[in-house]
Amino acid sequence: MRRDCPAPRLPRQDLILPELYTACRRASRKAQAETVNFAQGAMQESLTRMKVVILTQYYPPEVGAPQNRLSEFALDLKRRGHAVAVLTAMPNYPAGKIYHGYQGLLRRERWNDIEVIRTYIYPTLSTGIVKRLLCYFSFVVSSLLIGGWFVDPPDYILTESPPLFLGISGYLLSRWKRARWIFNVSDLWPESAVRLGLLRPGLALRLGESLEAFCYRRAWLVTGQSSGIVQSIKERFPGAPTYYLPNGVDTKRFRPDCATPEARSLLSKGPGCVVLYAGLHGLAQGLEQIIEAAAHLRNENGIQFVLVGDGPTKQALVKAASARKLTNVTFLEPVPYKDMPAILAAADILVVALAAHIPGAVPSKLYEAMASGRPLIAVAAGEPAEIVSKREAGVVVQPGDIEGLVTALRCLASDPLKRLRLRDRAREAAVKEYDRAAVASRFVEYLEKQL
Repeated sequence: MRRDCPAPRLPRQDLILPELYTACRRASRKAQAETVNFAQGAMQESLTRMKVVILTQYYPPEVGAPQNRLSEFALDLKRRGHAVAVLTAMPNYPAGKIYHGYQGLLRRERWNDIEVIRTYIYPTLSTGIVKRLLCYFSFVVSSLLIGGWFVDPPDYILTESPPLFLGISGYLLSRWKRARWIFNVSDLWPESAVRLGLLRPGLALRLGESLEAFCYRRAWLVTGQSSGIVQSIKERFPGAPTYYLPNGVDTKRFRPDCATPEARSLLSKGPGCVVLYAGLHGLAQGLEQIIEAAAHLRNENGIQFVLVGDGPTKQALVKAASARKLTNVTFLEPVPYKDMPAILAAADILVVALAAHIPGAVPSKLYEAMASGRPLIAVAAGEPAEIVSKREAGVVVQPGDIEGLVTALRCLASDPLKRLRLRDRAREAAVKEYDRAAVASRFVEYLEKQL
């Protein structure tokens, strides 16, 4: 028994009533049990309390899939009593310009009560290889040098990829801090770059594949955002320890009843069927397919296309729609993440698009659309198409199939009952299988058990 918490001293039994003596004895035993339980609880807490560093190029106040997912993961860690810090770049995505008030080499702040250390990055929207490499490696170097000095030694360092190059900083920091390194793979690079035509066979591809292999083999754990990613890594690197960590969605935030008159008015001023795409306007999304479908449906009243967001291909998309005088297409600027649930729920049909089949790629917008309880058209192949079709959450169209996309749009726009059936099934699947809080809790529990 601890000296600073002595048990109650008992009077002699022959000087008090037997009943009083029994009561005192019970109180003594209870005090001893509470002391032991308190000590065991404190010891257990000290054993399971973790310190985790999240290394990522993307984090709020930026808006995007990794930003949302990682910030919510950090909050889940903190709610469970763990210490968490985020090492990230000065916010610049997707505009390619540093946000106001964030210039410099280093900035320390608290974002939603999470410690955030921001370091220098060379921002750019250019698709040129030189400027893109400057962007990536400027943060690799700054995160390594500044993070090495300002980040306390953690139990785990979780590195978000892509960009694949950040694996260099993540690995070296894990060695510097003697931490377990978790390499989180959201897209299979460089394979995705090859599929999108951004990278051709040659020296650059061989170097990328070598770095990818290095990261998988050196990581304490490789987490994959889709089952396709995990399966690919297992097949190519059997010795790499893997964990399936799906993107998921906050099903309490994204709900069918989030729609507001203001959100509907933002999307459309009149009656009709609103077809919405909300997210990054990039090469991988292939949004030219939506513009082409809108051109086919330009003479059909009641169908309005709305594209919300920004990215490297937005200006080209705006020019294409303007050149074809598509009055049924509207482009809107990005909206704050907190407003997205109302925007998605206010639409009639949601579109999630990919330019081509990219193994392992499952857009986070897919889960948000399902949770919002809106009928979904998935222009995709592989795993995202399987998720939608297997759960009857929407209609699947193969990338590049413009006629198929036009047919799906006509069908859903003219059939409210079918939209209702798809909506209910989509919402049910999101809650049962892809709730982000449940996904994060399982992963945190897994990490706790490894200490």
